[in-house]
Amino acid sequence: MNKLTNAMTVDVEDYFQVSAFEKVISRESWDEMPVRVEKNTHHVLDIFSENEVKATFFMLGWVADRYPGLVERICKDGHELASHGYAHLRVTSQTRAEFREDIQRTKGMLEDMSGYGVIGYRAPSYSIGKANLWAHEEIQEAGYEYSSSVYPVHHDLYGFPEAPRYMFKCREQLFEIPISTLPIGKRNIPIGGGGYFRLYPYSFSRWAINRVNDRENQSTLFYFHPWEVDPDQPKQDAGFKSRFRHYLNLKRMEARLRRLLKDFNWGRMDHVYLGKIPGEQDLKIN
Repeated sequence: MNKLTNAMTVDVEDYFQVSAFEKVISRESWDEMPVRVEKNTHHVLDIFSENEVKATFFMLGWVADRYPGLVERICKDGHELASHGYAHLRVTSQTRAEFREDIQRTKGMLEDMSGYGVIGYRAPSYSIGKANLWAHEEIQEAGYEYSSSVYPVHHDLYGFPEAPRYMFKCREQLFEIPISTLPIGKRNIPIGGGGYFRLYPYSFSRWAINRVNDRENQSTLFYFHPWEVDPDQPKQDAGFKSRFRHYLNLKRMEARLRRLLKDFNWGRMDHVYLGKIPGEQDLKIN
């Protein structure tokens, strides 16, 4: 096992809240959908506990509002609580004022619920790119210390391929920590998790992470969603591309995740990237 510690992250949202289904499931109908995020997130927490892994959970305010027990357990189990915005609205779909209100509201709510400071933010669908870098200024002004909202790849829904591949200072008091990639030829290949982890053979993902750890001496940043360990979730009548991306290899995901947790060292983002010392930064806020 490589001695470097990589960052494990979870985007806490339900299957019906993903951007791929936004054209077939309206936000107004979310409260009518069969909810599975509570059970699935507890299952993820159980898996982490079994493997003695600490992670960062980017929580939707919508989920926290309805399932405060998840916030309580995430903090009680020693994980980092971070913000994913309130209702999974892409930055590109909001005005600057709307975005400001969203990230301030969610940060304040999570801190009030948990009693802990929330210093991390991740934009839904990695929706910060060249055209809306003003978002970093708003994130800093809201009091966050880091953002994990950039994916330096080409993609039809997101991507900022010109961005640095590793953590960089994007504002005076704010770091951006991109999802991990591996340069192959002239392109950055996504290796940071999600649907790509389900698409690739596990052997490729393991090789890619090892290569970044060993050849570049850098930690990798991995992410997934609770719905990805739930192959029995209700199926949606969406377009072929959306269904392919969402449902691909869901039955294999949990086994692959368990292998990943054993094959590498994992930790919270604030520990891995910001050098926070476990225990010292976890003091409750007033």
